Amino acid sequence: MLFGSGSGTRAILCKNRAMSRPHQVAVLALDEVVAFDLGMPTQIFHAAFHDTEKRLYRVRTCTPDGRPVRSNAGFTVTPDHSLELLAEVDTVLVAGVHYDAPVMTQGTLDASVREALWAAAHRGARIMSICTGAFVLAAAGLLDGRRATTHWAHTDNFRRLFPDVDLDPDVLFVDEGHILTSAGVGAGVDLCLQVVRDDHGSGIANMAARRCVVPPWRPGGQSQYIVHPIPKMTDTSIAKAREWMLEHLHESLDLRTLAAHARMSTRTFTRRFREETGLSPRKWITQQRIERARDLLENSDLSIDQVARHAGFGTGAALRQHMSAMLGVPPSAYRTTFRSAGKEVSGGRPASRTGSGR
Repeated sequence: MLFGSGSGTRAILCKNRAMSRPHQVAVLALDEVVAFDLGMPTQIFHAAFHDTEKRLYRVRTCTPDGRPVRSNAGFTVTPDHSLELLAEVDTVLVAGVHYDAPVMTQGTLDASVREALWAAAHRGARIMSICTGAFVLAAAGLLDGRRATTHWAHTDNFRRLFPDVDLDPDVLFVDEGHILTSAGVGAGVDLCLQVVRDDHGSGIANMAARRCVVPPWRPGGQSQYIVHPIPKMTDTSIAKAREWMLEHLHESLDLRTLAAHARMSTRTFTRRFREETGLSPRKWITQQRIERARDLLENSDLSIDQVARHAGFGTGAALRQHMSAMLGVPPSAYRTTFRSAGKEVSGGRPASRTGSGR
């Protein structure tokens, strides 16, 4: 590894407490900065303070050369600081950028930004990113050989540009010691609260969450928010078989039956299925059943056991096992999160949004 385990960050934190001064945070904004990512950290960190109302964090914003930058919300950000701020703070937080920014399309980053981030990391500052800010850290070379995350919609592009990063698209945030990354937009709230929790304990973090009227902790990971569109049925050798499988997810589907329906041997069917979907038939079916269950949990009054039977899992216990493994949350928690309070639902089976072929 190029950097230490985070002991430098802990030393800075201890020094802060000894000196009784607020922890210094710099939010770095580049052109096409995501407005939410820019403003949110200030709200979360400034909501963290002791009963004496003494603030525990001081948050300031900087840009390259201290010049104004465009936001993705139609306004220009005029900062009070330049990159020199990164040399004196305890934590550097890189806000996300819009998807057409050069770091997103080409993986390129201004040399001055790269050098400032490297210098901050080498002296032991904590480095954080929100959403697509992970592209900035990766372009600076700070994530090579490390586990990281970003918004699920940009994972393919991230892997293409930065193959040396161990990307995990299923989690809300990743803590690699003194380098931390979060998933899309709202996951930045989770990450900032976790930092407060690590620095000052759950009590102060929970109170900060209450002041900001956000959940102090969210179960599960980013997987539960990923939308898998219905795959288009093209004229391929197993397209009709997949369509039939989607219509019979509630039934027992063994490989021999599927191959017979496609009029192929089990070996040929398995090989062609993997070539066309990237998955084995069993894994593909499980994925589609999870999507069916998600639909039913959001849009019907069916019990967990009934959802399990309609989706093809048989029992509520099996559904809980699969959803916890794939989405990080059990069915009841998923329904609580995604069921709109005023949504009209029925006891029948709604139209499925069953997922992608990959």
